[in-house]
Amino acid sequence: MLTLFFNVYLKIFMIFTPFFVISAFLSLTKDDSRAERQRIAIKVTVAIAVTCFALFLFGTYIFALFGITLDAFRIGAGAILFLSAVAMIQGKATISPQEPKEDVAVVPLAIPITVGPGTIGALLVMGAALKTVPDKITASLALLGAVLSVGGLLFAAGRLERFLGQQGLTILTKLTGLFVSAIAAQIFFTGLKNFLA
Repeated sequence: MLTLFFNVYLKIFMIFTPFFVISAFLSLTKDDSRAERQRIAIKVTVAIAVTCFALFLFGTYIFALFGITLDAFRIGAGAILFLSAVAMIQGKATISPQEPKEDVAVVPLAIPITVGPGTIGALLVMGAALKTVPDKITASLALLGAVLSVGGLLFAAGRLERFLGQQGLTILTKLTGLFVSAIAAQIFFTGLKNFLA
């Protein structure tokens, strides 16, 4: 159970691309006060949690509804996640400018910056692959831990920016992209292997 917890926690935490999310958060809230930033960080965390748990826990029913096999979805999700990772490594991941006073917590910070198409695919695949109730409970706790970790980083984003600098955040974003590309490749090739078996 402990192995499953850490496995799911680390995968989801990396798929969230926390350092890119921090960069986006700092950019979109640059004119806000510290208190306002913290309020937005809490709102982002709640939005991520609600979205992720809905996808993670009901992935099986979504596949059944559309008649999609888990392995076919693994191939598609792995490909999309890999493209997102490549964009991050190359520094091509972009943040759309927002209108002043516009609430950025749910859109675009929670969706699609943190929970983008690749993340959605990975969450659906991970959730649907878990068969037993104990496994689902353990994985759900790991997911909650990953969401709260990202929320904690957003809460301390200003201090992290001062400590790491923008260059440091860029480097960590690219390193995260490498890990995400490896996770994406694993999801893709697992799906392909099972699909061809």
